[in-house]
Parts: sequence; structure tokens; C-alpha cells
Amino acid sequence: MKINEVEQLVGITKRNIRFYEKEGLLSPSRNSDNGYREYGEAEVETLKQIKLLRKLDVPMEEIRRMQQGALTLTDGLRRHLIHLERQQQNLATTHALCQELVEAGEHLPGLDAGHYLERMEHMEQEGVRFVNIKKKDTIQRYVGPVMVCALIVALMAGLIALMLWAVLAHPQESPPLPLIAIFALFPGGVILGALAALRQRIREIKGGEEDAASQY
Repeated sequence: MKINEVEQLVGITKRNIRFYEKEGLLSPSRNSDNGYREYGEAEVETLKQIKLLRKLDVPMEEIRRMQQGALTLTDGLRRHLIHLERQQQNLATTHALCQELVEAGEHLPGLDAGHYLERMEHMEQEGVRFVNIKKKDTIQRYVGPVMVCALIVALMAGLIALMLWAVLAHPQESPPLPLIAIFALFPGGVILGALAALRQRIREIKGGEEDAASQY
């Protein structure tokens, strides 16, 4: 089967299927003639298993360990039950605190948020988990793309500078000007491509940050 057929059959988008492949949860074979991925009944069944476990909110790492045999399905689900019970307890605590605010008849203009935040901090020290809105500085996520782009730009700019130096140092031995221009187009194009890729990557990072922030 092709990926479009699997998408319709299992009810998982092509994007998700490819994501599971990237994460190593699915390994379809490839057609030796055209290199296209080919999916069989085994891959379809694996995707159904992944879909079931993900709908139960089982983490992908746990699914991976189950697939690798490092964790049985029973043991994995028992671990997940403990996690769900903790979530349930946290939710019950959050519910009780919200109920307390309602019964106290609090109004936003006069709400002593510091008092409640202090209480919540004590609860967190005892193991309760509320929604975590302490976001880490994500500047390090920009460092890698910027450094790679800067390296490419520096190398290509150095190549252009070297070409110009060779032309100016030995004008009588230099190739024709049109040929020099053609040679210069390649590193110039690489520079433009690197800057465009950097811009796109920064937009993706910002988009991810906005998606994460929208959950709070």
C-alpha cells in the first residue's frame, strides 16, 4: 500500500505517519525500483497499535520501549496508570482550589494572587503538579541555525574574496569577466540560500514557541 491508502485505512495523517517513521516507531520497506515506501499489513497493525496507545496518552518513549521488548504492554500500562493517578490527584487539587475561590466570592480586582501562589508553591513542594508556565529561555534554539548560517556565509564570502584577489593580483592571467561572474554566482547563491533557510528556521522556532505558549 501507498501512504495515502494507509492514511485512509488507519485514520492517521501522512504527516503523523512520517513522524512515527522518523522517531523509529515504524519502518516500512522501500520499493527497490522507485525508492517509494511500501506499507503492508504489519505496518498498518503497528500504526493501529501506536494510535491506540497515543489516544490513551501513553508517551512515545514508552511505546518505543514496548516495541523493543524492554517493556511489556502490561508493565507499560501499569506505569502509565500510576502516571494517570497522579494526574488525577493533581486535577482534584486544582479543582478544589478553584472551588475554594468560587465559594470565597473573590473578584479579580481585589484578588490576592500572591497568597494563593504561595500556597500552590507549598503544594508543589509536596508533589502536586500544576500547569508549568515557567518557560526557559529559548535563545539556545537559535544558536545552532545562526552559527551554521554564519559559517556558510563566511566560507562563501571568503571564496568570493579569494576569486577577486586572484583577479586583481594577476589581471593578465585572469579568466574573462563573464566567466568570473558565473563563478561568483555559485557562492553568492549559496549565501542567499543559507540566509533564506535561516529565516525560515527562525520562523519555525517562533511558531513552535507560540504554539507552546498558547497551551498556558
